[in-house]
Amino acid sequence: MIKIAIVDDEISILKVLEKFLSKSGKFNITTYTNPVVAVDSIDSSFDIILMDIMMPQLNGIEALEQILAKNPNQKVIMMTAFSTLDKVLESHKIGASNYLMKPFNSLIEVQRKIEEIIKE
Repeated sequence: MIKIAIVDDEISILKVLEKFLSKSGKFNITTYTNPVVAVDSIDSSFDIILMDIMMPQLNGIEALEQILAKNPNQKVIMMTAFSTLDKVLESHKIGASNYLMKPFNSLIEVQRKIEEIIKE
């Protein structure tokens, strides 16, 4: 089973992703609304992390840096509702595996992207 952490301050996004991804039976999902708690809790046992870029307390870029400092090989997909190319490029330079634009075109696309990155 693929272990996924989802970090997003929008509870509705967390619930939709958790419900959809859990339905397949392929994924074990852990969700975090607080990025500070997520950074402290996430360890190398997670196969992949879905991380929102724009969050209070700690933005996704800062959280990404801290997670990769603990585990440089961690696979992270950044999510953003803002089409700010500079933030996406910055996260890629730091080491993000890929990104997703919110709102998602299709939850099936989210699942496919996760499966592609896990195979890499």
